[in-house]
Amino acid sequence: MGDIDLRRSGFARGGSRLRLDTLVRLRWLALAGQFGAVVVVAWWLAYPMLFAACLAVIAVSMGLNLVLRFAFPLSHRLTDGAATALLAYDILQLAALLYLTGGLENPFAMLVMAPVMISATSLSPQRTLALGLLAIACATVLVFVHHPLPWAPGETLHFPLVYRAGIWCAIFLGLAFIGVYAWRVTEEARQLANALAATELVLAREQHLSQLDGLAAAAAHELGTPLATIALVAKELGRIGPKDGPMADDIALLGEQVARCRGILGKLTSLGNEAGPLETLRLSHLVEEVAGPQRPFDVAIEVEQRGTGPEPVCRRNPGLLYGLGNLVENAVDFARDRVRITARWDDDAVAVTIRDDGPGFAADILGRLGEPYLTTRGGAKLEGEGAGGMGLGLFIAKTLLERSGATLSMRNALPPETGAMVTVTWPRLAFERGLVPEPPAEPAFPL
Repeated sequence: MGDIDLRRSGFARGGSRLRLDTLVRLRWLALAGQFGAVVVVAWWLAYPMLFAACLAVIAVSMGLNLVLRFAFPLSHRLTDGAATALLAYDILQLAALLYLTGGLENPFAMLVMAPVMISATSLSPQRTLALGLLAIACATVLVFVHHPLPWAPGETLHFPLVYRAGIWCAIFLGLAFIGVYAWRVTEEARQLANALAATELVLAREQHLSQLDGLAAAAAHELGTPLATIALVAKELGRIGPKDGPMADDIALLGEQVARCRGILGKLTSLGNEAGPLETLRLSHLVEEVAGPQRPFDVAIEVEQRGTGPEPVCRRNPGLLYGLGNLVENAVDFARDRVRITARWDDDAVAVTIRDDGPGFAADILGRLGEPYLTTRGGAKLEGEGAGGMGLGLFIAKTLLERSGATLSMRNALPPETGAMVTVTWPRLAFERGLVPEPPAEPAFPL
Protein backbone atom coordinates (compact mmCIF):
# COMPACT_ATOMS: atom_id res chain seq x y z
CA MET A 1 0.00 0.00 0.00
CA GLY A 2 1.46 3.37 -0.98
CA ASP A 3 3.03 5.56 1.69
CA ILE A 4 2.22 9.21 2.27
CA ASP A 5 4.73 11.80 3.50
CA LEU A 6 2.62 13.54 6.11
CA ARG A 7 5.33 16.06 6.89
CA ARG A 8 4.86 17.48 3.38
CA SER A 9 1.10 17.35 3.87
CA GLY A 10 1.23 19.59 6.94
CA PHE A 11 0.72 16.99 9.67
CA ALA A 12 3.82 17.70 11.71
CA ARG A 13 3.88 16.90 15.36
CA GLY A 14 4.32 20.48 16.53
CA GLY A 15 1.41 22.32 18.12
CA SER A 16 -0.20 25.50 16.90
CA ARG A 17 0.99 28.84 18.28
CA LEU A 18 -0.98 30.98 20.72
CA ARG A 19 -3.06 33.84 19.41
CA LEU A 20 -2.23 37.20 20.93
CA ASP A 21 -5.94 37.86 21.38
CA THR A 22 -6.19 34.84 23.71
CA LEU A 23 -3.50 36.13 26.09
CA VAL A 24 -4.85 39.68 25.96
CA ARG A 25 -8.36 38.55 26.89
CA LEU A 26 -7.08 36.36 29.72
CA ARG A 27 -5.00 39.24 31.05
CA TRP A 28 -8.01 41.58 30.99
CA LEU A 29 -9.89 39.00 33.04
CA ALA A 30 -7.01 38.72 35.52
CA LEU A 31 -6.66 42.50 35.80
CA ALA A 32 -10.38 42.87 36.48
CA GLY A 33 -10.08 40.36 39.31
CA GLN A 34 -6.98 42.05 40.72
CA PHE A 35 -8.56 45.48 40.60
CA GLY A 36 -11.76 44.22 42.23
CA ALA A 37 -9.84 42.49 45.03
CA VAL A 38 -7.74 45.58 45.76
CA VAL A 39 -10.78 47.87 45.80
CA VAL A 40 -12.75 45.55 48.10
CA VAL A 41 -9.87 45.26 50.58
CA ALA A 42 -9.01 48.98 50.57
CA TRP A 43 -12.49 50.55 50.44
CA TRP A 44 -15.08 48.04 51.59
CA LEU A 45 -13.04 46.26 54.29
CA ALA A 46 -11.02 49.45 54.94
CA TYR A 47 -7.82 47.50 55.57
CA PRO A 48 -4.65 49.58 55.43
CA MET A 49 -2.56 48.65 52.40
CA LEU A 50 -0.34 50.13 49.69
CA PHE A 51 -3.32 50.98 47.53
CA ALA A 52 -1.60 53.41 45.14
CA ALA A 53 1.31 51.05 44.52
CA CYS A 54 -1.07 48.17 43.75
CA LEU A 55 -3.02 50.33 41.30
CA ALA A 56 0.24 51.35 39.64
CA VAL A 57 1.21 47.70 39.09
CA ILE A 58 -2.23 46.97 37.63
CA ALA A 59 -2.10 50.12 35.46
CA VAL A 60 1.21 49.02 33.89
CA SER A 61 -0.40 45.75 32.76
CA MET A 62 -3.44 47.61 31.46
CA GLY A 63 -1.17 49.87 29.41
CA LEU A 64 0.71 46.85 28.01
CA ASN A 65 -2.59 45.24 27.03
CA LEU A 66 -3.71 48.40 25.22
CA VAL A 67 -0.41 48.62 23.35
CA LEU A 68 -0.66 45.00 22.25
CA ARG A 69 -4.30 45.45 21.23
CA PHE A 70 -3.59 48.41 18.93
CA ALA A 71 -0.15 47.33 17.69
CA PHE A 72 -1.16 43.89 16.40
CA PRO A 73 -4.26 42.45 14.70
CA LEU A 74 -6.56 40.18 16.68
CA SER A 75 -5.55 37.17 14.59
CA HIS A 76 -1.81 37.64 15.21
CA ARG A 77 -0.14 34.46 16.43
CA LEU A 78 2.74 34.77 18.83
CA THR A 79 6.06 33.07 18.37
CA ASP A 80 7.05 30.72 21.17
CA GLY A 81 9.57 33.26 22.43
CA ALA A 82 7.04 36.10 22.53
CA ALA A 83 4.44 33.95 24.26
CA THR A 84 7.01 32.86 26.85
CA ALA A 85 8.00 36.49 27.50
CA LEU A 86 4.39 37.59 28.00
CA LEU A 87 3.66 34.72 30.38
CA ALA A 88 6.87 35.45 32.29
CA TYR A 89 5.71 39.08 32.63
CA ASP A 90 2.39 37.87 34.05
CA ILE A 91 4.23 35.83 36.68
CA LEU A 92 6.39 38.82 37.65
CA GLN A 93 3.40 41.18 37.73
CA LEU A 94 1.48 38.89 40.06
CA ALA A 95 4.59 38.45 42.20
CA ALA A 96 4.84 42.26 42.51
CA LEU A 97 1.22 42.45 43.69
CA LEU A 98 1.79 39.65 46.18
CA TYR A 99 4.91 41.44 47.45
CA LEU A 100 2.76 44.47 48.21
CA THR A 101 -0.07 42.44 49.83
CA GLY A 102 1.46 39.85 52.13
CA GLY A 103 3.52 37.51 49.94
CA LEU A 104 2.60 33.83 50.24
CA GLU A 105 0.33 34.69 53.17
CA ASN A 106 -2.07 36.17 50.60
CA PRO A 107 -4.74 33.57 49.71
CA PHE A 108 -4.43 34.54 46.04
CA ALA A 109 -0.83 33.34 45.91
CA MET A 110 -1.94 30.14 44.13
CA LEU A 111 -2.74 32.19 41.02
CA VAL A 112 0.98 32.26 40.25
CA MET A 113 0.41 28.81 38.70
CA ALA A 114 -1.98 30.14 36.02
CA PRO A 115 0.62 31.32 33.44
CA VAL A 116 2.46 28.02 33.81
CA MET A 117 -0.78 26.12 33.10
CA ILE A 118 -1.33 28.17 29.93
CA SER A 119 2.21 27.38 28.83
CA ALA A 120 1.72 23.67 29.51
CA THR A 121 -1.21 23.57 27.08
CA SER A 122 0.43 25.50 24.24
CA LEU A 123 4.23 25.71 24.53
CA SER A 124 7.06 23.20 24.62
CA PRO A 125 7.98 21.37 27.86
CA GLN A 126 11.30 23.24 27.98
CA ARG A 127 9.60 26.65 28.00
CA THR A 128 7.00 25.45 30.50
CA LEU A 129 9.81 24.25 32.78
CA ALA A 130 11.52 27.64 32.53
CA LEU A 131 8.30 29.44 33.49
CA GLY A 132 7.74 27.00 36.33
CA LEU A 133 11.23 27.68 37.69
CA LEU A 134 10.56 31.43 37.47
CA ALA A 135 7.31 30.98 39.43
CA ILE A 136 9.10 28.90 42.09
CA ALA A 137 11.87 31.50 42.34
CA CYS A 138 9.29 34.28 42.87
CA ALA A 139 7.46 32.18 45.46
CA THR A 140 10.73 31.52 47.30
CA VAL A 141 11.52 35.24 47.50
CA LEU A 142 7.97 36.00 48.69
CA VAL A 143 8.37 33.59 51.61
CA PHE A 144 10.90 35.95 53.18
CA VAL A 145 10.44 39.37 51.53
CA HIS A 146 7.02 41.05 51.42
CA HIS A 147 4.89 43.74 53.02
CA PRO A 148 2.43 42.72 55.76
CA LEU A 149 -0.84 41.14 54.77
CA PRO A 150 -3.61 43.81 54.82
CA TRP A 151 -5.67 43.29 57.96
CA ALA A 152 -7.97 45.12 60.31
CA PRO A 153 -6.63 48.45 61.62
CA GLY A 154 -4.67 48.04 64.87
CA GLU A 155 -4.17 44.29 64.31
CA THR A 156 -1.23 42.46 62.79
CA LEU A 157 -1.74 39.02 61.28
CA HIS A 158 1.53 37.11 61.14
CA PHE A 159 1.88 33.51 59.99
CA PRO A 160 4.80 31.37 61.17
CA LEU A 161 7.54 30.34 58.74
CA VAL A 162 6.38 26.73 58.71
CA TYR A 163 2.97 27.84 57.38
CA ARG A 164 4.56 29.91 54.62
CA ALA A 165 6.82 26.97 53.79
CA GLY A 166 3.71 24.83 53.49
CA ILE A 167 2.18 27.28 51.02
CA TRP A 168 5.45 27.20 49.05
CA CYS A 169 5.34 23.38 48.94
CA ALA A 170 1.72 23.48 47.79
CA ILE A 171 2.61 25.85 44.93
CA PHE A 172 5.60 23.70 43.97
CA LEU A 173 3.61 20.46 43.94
CA GLY A 174 0.72 22.12 42.11
CA LEU A 175 3.04 23.43 39.41
CA ALA A 176 4.68 20.03 38.99
CA PHE A 177 1.55 17.89 38.95
CA ILE A 178 -0.93 20.12 37.15
CA GLY A 179 1.72 21.29 34.67
CA VAL A 180 2.70 17.76 33.67
CA TYR A 181 -0.93 16.63 33.58
CA ALA A 182 -2.06 19.56 31.44
CA TRP A 183 0.85 19.13 29.03
CA ARG A 184 0.24 15.39 28.68
CA VAL A 185 -3.50 15.74 28.04
CA THR A 186 -2.94 18.51 25.50
CA GLU A 187 -0.19 16.57 23.73
CA GLU A 188 -2.38 13.48 23.43
CA ALA A 189 -5.25 15.56 22.05
CA ARG A 190 -2.92 17.24 19.55
CA GLN A 191 -1.47 13.91 18.41
CA LEU A 192 -4.91 12.37 18.05
CA ALA A 193 -6.18 15.32 16.01
CA ASN A 194 -3.16 15.17 13.67
CA ALA A 195 -3.43 11.40 13.34
CA LEU A 196 -7.14 11.54 12.52
CA ALA A 197 -6.41 14.19 9.90
CA ALA A 198 -3.76 11.88 8.44
CA THR A 199 -6.31 9.06 8.35
CA GLU A 200 -8.73 11.25 6.42
CA LEU A 201 -5.93 12.08 3.98
CA VAL A 202 -5.16 8.40 3.38
CA LEU A 203 -8.82 7.49 2.91
CA ALA A 204 -9.37 10.42 0.55
CA ARG A 205 -6.43 9.29 -1.57
CA GLU A 206 -7.71 5.72 -1.80
CA GLN A 207 -11.18 6.93 -2.75
CA HIS A 208 -9.67 9.25 -5.35
CA LEU A 209 -7.85 6.33 -6.93
CA SER A 210 -11.10 4.36 -7.10
CA GLN A 211 -12.86 7.31 -8.71
CA LEU A 212 -10.10 7.62 -11.31
CA ASP A 213 -10.51 3.95 -12.19
CA GLY A 214 -14.25 4.47 -12.60
CA LEU A 215 -13.67 7.46 -14.87
CA ALA A 216 -11.23 5.39 -16.93
CA ALA A 217 -13.86 2.70 -17.38
CA ALA A 218 -16.48 5.29 -18.38
CA ALA A 219 -14.09 6.84 -20.89
CA ALA A 220 -13.31 3.43 -22.37
CA HIS A 221 -17.02 2.73 -22.75
CA GLU A 222 -17.71 6.06 -24.46
CA LEU A 223 -14.76 5.67 -26.86
CA GLY A 224 -15.73 2.13 -27.81
CA THR A 225 -18.45 3.11 -30.29
CA PRO A 226 -16.46 5.63 -32.40
CA LEU A 227 -13.47 3.30 -32.39
CA ALA A 228 -15.63 0.45 -33.67
CA THR A 229 -16.82 2.73 -36.47
CA ILE A 230 -13.22 3.58 -37.39
CA ALA A 231 -12.35 -0.12 -37.41
CA LEU A 232 -15.29 -0.85 -39.72
CA VAL A 233 -14.30 1.95 -42.12
CA ALA A 234 -10.68 0.73 -42.14
CA LYS A 235 -11.87 -2.76 -42.95
CA GLU A 236 -13.99 -1.49 -45.85
CA LEU A 237 -11.10 0.59 -47.16
CA GLY A 238 -8.89 -2.49 -47.07
CA ARG A 239 -11.48 -4.46 -49.03
CA ILE A 240 -12.09 -1.94 -51.78
CA GLY A 241 -8.70 -0.25 -51.90
CA PRO A 242 -5.53 -1.31 -53.69
CA LYS A 243 -3.76 -4.40 -52.46
CA ASP A 244 -0.27 -2.96 -52.92
CA GLY A 245 1.39 0.42 -52.67
CA PRO A 246 1.58 3.23 -50.10
CA MET A 247 -2.20 3.47 -49.67
CA ALA A 248 -2.44 -0.22 -48.84
CA ASP A 249 0.32 0.19 -46.25
CA ASP A 250 -1.50 3.17 -44.69
CA ILE A 251 -4.77 1.25 -44.51
CA ALA A 252 -3.00 -1.71 -42.88
CA LEU A 253 -1.32 0.65 -40.36
CA LEU A 254 -4.69 2.22 -39.59
CA GLY A 255 -6.14 -1.21 -38.83
CA GLU A 256 -3.20 -2.09 -36.57
CA GLN A 257 -3.51 1.16 -34.58
CA VAL A 258 -7.25 0.67 -34.21
CA ALA A 259 -6.61 -2.81 -32.81
CA ARG A 260 -4.01 -1.35 -30.44
CA CYS A 261 -6.44 1.30 -29.21
CA ARG A 262 -9.10 -1.33 -28.62
CA GLY A 263 -6.61 -3.32 -26.54
CA ILE A 264 -5.80 -0.27 -24.42
CA LEU A 265 -9.49 0.45 -23.88
CA GLY A 266 -9.99 -3.17 -22.88
CA LYS A 267 -7.38 -2.76 -20.16
CA LEU A 268 -9.03 0.44 -18.94
CA THR A 269 -12.38 -1.31 -18.78
CA SER A 270 -10.81 -4.15 -16.79
CA LEU A 271 -9.19 -1.66 -14.43
CA GLY A 272 -12.51 -0.01 -13.81
CA ASN A 273 -14.06 -3.37 -13.05
CA GLU A 274 -11.31 -4.18 -10.56
CA ALA A 275 -11.60 -0.94 -8.63
CA GLY A 276 -15.22 0.05 -9.04
CA PRO A 277 -16.56 1.37 -5.72
CA LEU A 278 -19.76 -0.71 -5.98
CA GLU A 279 -18.13 -4.02 -6.92
CA THR A 280 -18.26 -6.89 -4.47
CA LEU A 281 -15.38 -9.09 -3.34
CA ARG A 282 -15.37 -12.55 -1.92
CA LEU A 283 -13.36 -12.92 1.26
CA SER A 284 -10.78 -15.07 -0.54
CA HIS A 285 -10.37 -12.41 -3.25
CA LEU A 286 -10.05 -9.70 -0.60
CA VAL A 287 -7.26 -11.60 1.16
CA GLU A 288 -5.44 -12.26 -2.09
CA GLU A 289 -5.72 -8.62 -3.16
CA VAL A 290 -3.99 -7.36 0.00
CA ALA A 291 -1.44 -10.20 0.03
CA GLY A 292 -0.53 -10.07 -3.68
CA PRO A 293 1.61 -6.89 -3.60
CA GLN A 294 3.77 -8.40 -0.82
CA ARG A 295 4.53 -11.72 -2.53
CA PRO A 296 7.57 -10.53 -4.54
CA PHE A 297 9.55 -10.07 -1.31
CA ASP A 298 11.70 -12.72 0.37
CA VAL A 299 8.94 -13.68 2.81
CA ALA A 300 6.58 -16.56 2.10
CA ILE A 301 2.90 -15.67 2.48
CA GLU A 302 0.60 -18.56 3.29
CA VAL A 303 -3.18 -18.17 3.03
CA GLU A 304 -5.60 -20.47 4.81
CA GLN A 305 -9.38 -20.31 4.56
CA ARG A 306 -12.04 -22.20 6.44
CA GLY A 307 -15.60 -21.61 7.46
CA THR A 308 -19.14 -22.86 7.60
CA GLY A 309 -21.79 -21.82 5.13
CA PRO A 310 -21.32 -19.73 1.98
CA GLU A 311 -18.20 -17.62 1.65
CA PRO A 312 -18.77 -13.99 2.79
CA VAL A 313 -18.92 -11.24 0.18
CA CYS A 314 -18.20 -7.57 0.86
CA ARG A 315 -18.29 -4.32 -1.04
CA ARG A 316 -15.00 -3.02 -2.32
CA ASN A 317 -14.00 -0.45 0.29
CA PRO A 318 -10.80 1.61 -0.11
CA GLY A 319 -10.45 2.01 3.66
CA LEU A 320 -10.86 -1.72 4.23
CA LEU A 321 -8.29 -2.57 1.55
CA TYR A 322 -5.81 -0.02 2.87
CA GLY A 323 -6.21 -1.14 6.49
CA LEU A 324 -5.73 -4.85 5.80
CA GLY A 325 -2.94 -4.11 3.33
CA ASN A 326 -1.09 -2.07 5.92
CA LEU A 327 -1.30 -4.90 8.45
CA VAL A 328 0.03 -7.41 5.91
CA GLU A 329 2.82 -5.05 4.87
CA ASN A 330 3.80 -4.52 8.50
CA ALA A 331 3.88 -8.28 9.09
CA VAL A 332 6.10 -8.81 6.03
CA ASP A 333 8.48 -6.07 7.23
CA PHE A 334 9.08 -7.84 10.55
CA ALA A 335 8.77 -11.50 9.54
CA ARG A 336 11.87 -13.67 9.36
CA ASP A 337 10.64 -16.22 6.82
CA ARG A 338 6.85 -16.53 6.79
CA VAL A 339 3.56 -14.70 7.16
CA ARG A 340 0.34 -16.65 7.56
CA ILE A 341 -3.06 -15.15 6.77
CA THR A 342 -6.07 -17.10 8.05
CA ALA A 343 -9.59 -16.20 6.94
CA ARG A 344 -12.50 -17.72 8.91
CA TRP A 345 -16.23 -17.28 8.86
CA ASP A 346 -19.51 -18.67 10.10
CA ASP A 347 -23.09 -17.46 10.13
CA ASP A 348 -22.38 -14.68 12.65
CA ALA A 349 -18.83 -13.42 12.19
CA VAL A 350 -15.94 -13.02 9.76
CA ALA A 351 -12.32 -12.91 10.94
CA VAL A 352 -8.93 -12.44 9.31
CA THR A 353 -5.80 -13.26 11.34
CA ILE A 354 -2.38 -12.03 10.18
CA ARG A 355 0.56 -13.72 11.88
CA ASP A 356 4.30 -13.40 11.33
CA ASP A 357 7.32 -15.20 12.77
CA GLY A 358 9.25 -12.05 13.70
CA PRO A 359 10.19 -10.65 17.13
CA GLY A 360 6.61 -9.71 18.03
CA PHE A 361 5.43 -6.60 19.80
CA ALA A 362 7.62 -5.16 22.54
CA ALA A 363 6.17 -5.79 25.99
CA ASP A 364 6.24 -2.11 26.98
CA ILE A 365 4.00 -1.05 24.07
CA LEU A 366 1.70 -4.06 23.86
CA GLY A 367 -1.03 -2.28 25.81
CA ARG A 368 -0.75 0.88 23.73
CA LEU A 369 -0.96 -0.61 20.24
CA GLY A 370 -3.05 1.48 17.90
CA GLU A 371 -2.13 4.81 19.47
CA PRO A 372 -0.76 7.46 17.10
CA TYR A 373 3.02 8.04 16.90
CA LEU A 374 3.85 4.68 18.48
CA THR A 375 6.94 3.77 16.44
CA THR A 376 8.63 0.79 18.09
CA ARG A 377 8.07 -2.93 17.83
CA GLY A 378 10.52 -5.46 19.18
CA GLY A 379 13.01 -2.62 19.71
CA ALA A 380 13.04 -1.65 16.01
CA LYS A 381 11.92 1.56 14.44
CA LEU A 382 9.01 1.36 12.00
CA GLU A 383 10.54 3.88 9.63
CA GLY A 384 9.18 1.94 6.67
CA GLU A 385 5.69 2.05 8.05
CA GLY A 386 2.89 3.80 6.25
CA ALA A 387 2.21 7.47 6.77
CA GLY A 388 5.77 8.55 6.25
CA GLY A 389 7.43 6.62 9.07
CA MET A 390 5.77 8.74 11.78
CA GLY A 391 4.22 5.83 13.68
CA LEU A 392 0.79 6.38 12.14
CA GLY A 393 0.51 3.26 9.98
CA LEU A 394 -1.06 1.00 12.58
CA PHE A 395 -3.26 3.81 13.89
CA ILE A 396 -4.59 4.56 10.40
CA ALA A 397 -5.18 0.87 9.67
CA LYS A 398 -7.01 0.42 12.97
CA THR A 399 -9.15 3.50 12.43
CA LEU A 400 -10.16 2.58 8.88
CA LEU A 401 -10.97 -1.02 9.81
CA GLU A 402 -13.03 0.05 12.82
CA ARG A 403 -15.02 2.35 10.51
CA SER A 404 -15.96 -0.74 8.52
CA GLY A 405 -17.42 -2.28 11.71
CA ALA A 406 -14.40 -4.40 12.67
CA THR A 407 -12.70 -4.91 16.02
CA LEU A 408 -8.96 -5.55 16.28
CA SER A 409 -7.12 -7.85 18.66
CA MET A 410 -3.31 -7.60 18.78
CA ARG A 411 -1.05 -9.90 20.77
CA ASN A 412 2.12 -11.96 20.60
CA ALA A 413 2.25 -15.69 19.88
CA LEU A 414 2.53 -17.96 22.89
CA PRO A 415 6.01 -19.41 23.64
CA PRO A 416 7.90 -21.27 22.30
CA GLU A 417 6.60 -19.65 19.09
CA THR A 418 7.45 -16.06 18.23
CA GLY A 419 5.80 -13.34 16.25
CA ALA A 420 2.84 -10.99 16.34
CA MET A 421 -0.80 -11.84 15.72
CA VAL A 422 -3.42 -9.34 14.60
CA THR A 423 -7.02 -10.54 14.33
CA VAL A 424 -9.65 -8.42 12.57
CA THR A 425 -13.23 -9.50 13.31
CA TRP A 426 -16.48 -8.25 11.75
CA PRO A 427 -20.07 -9.17 12.48
CA ARG A 428 -21.11 -10.89 9.27
CA LEU A 429 -23.83 -8.33 8.57
CA ALA A 430 -21.30 -5.49 8.87
CA PHE A 431 -18.86 -7.25 6.56
CA GLU A 432 -21.40 -8.13 3.87
CA ARG A 433 -23.68 -5.10 3.89
CA GLY A 434 -21.58 -2.31 5.38
CA LEU A 435 -23.93 -2.08 8.37
CA VAL A 436 -22.66 -1.84 11.94
CA PRO A 437 -25.04 -3.64 14.29
CA GLU A 438 -24.70 -3.80 18.04
CA PRO A 439 -21.58 -5.81 19.00
CA PRO A 440 -22.34 -9.40 20.06
CA ALA A 441 -22.14 -10.21 23.76
CA GLU A 442 -19.90 -13.22 23.09
CA PRO A 443 -17.56 -13.85 20.14
CA ALA A 444 -18.90 -16.26 17.58
CA PHE A 445 -15.80 -18.40 17.87
CA PRO A 446 -12.61 -18.27 19.97
CA LEU A 447 -9.92 -16.09 18.44
